[in-house]
Amino acid sequence: MEFWQKLVDLFLHLDPEHLRAFSSYCGVWIYLVLFLIVFCETGLVVTPFLPGDSLLFAVGAVAAMQALDPVWVIVVLCAAAILGDSVNYQIGKFMGPKVFHRPDSRWLKKEHLDRTHAFFEKYGGKTIIIARFVPIVRTFAPFVAGVGAMTYWKFLMFNVVGGLLWVGVIVGCGLWFGKTDAVQKNFKLIIVAIIIISILPAVFEFWRTRRQAGKK
Repeated sequence: MEFWQKLVDLFLHLDPEHLRAFSSYCGVWIYLVLFLIVFCETGLVVTPFLPGDSLLFAVGAVAAMQALDPVWVIVVLCAAAILGDSVNYQIGKFMGPKVFHRPDSRWLKKEHLDRTHAFFEKYGGKTIIIARFVPIVRTFAPFVAGVGAMTYWKFLMFNVVGGLLWVGVIVGCGLWFGKTDAVQKNFKLIIVAIIIISILPAVFEFWRTRRQAGKK
């Protein structure tokens, strides 16, 4: 019970101090916990609410303080991101196109599927890479790729490149800037800025689509 309380507290206060304290509590098992969080956020279509970009940046910042091994962090998170997308693809392939004809359920919003499908229509396979940096779409992109029966080897190529870029860029930024006084003093504002910047592409795409629909 104490573990879950600390985990919820970490999600509610995602900053280097809470993450470092949680890391001390878990010991070496912190890498497994981080793996599972990123794996679920990318691999399970029903958990897009889990922290992604913000967690990666925070982990990079903590690794910069030498509370976590940066090499293990990058290896574990890259593996989680790539395996998560692969599992998500297989789930989408198994469930098939019928999911697009179902009404909203408690866990699965058709609006999210439609938005991701529109992303695929515009960007094709590159969506797998681009979506890594867009919350919500990141979780649904591999699922839609599986539903659309995208060739797996092609999906895997984009998946690996996207996973390495996503983890490398976000964790790298945390490693580079996380130990500076300005970032540590304003960490929560930085996290909010990361979230806002990461959802801007989806907001712009939604606005552009609505504007074009209004002209018809």
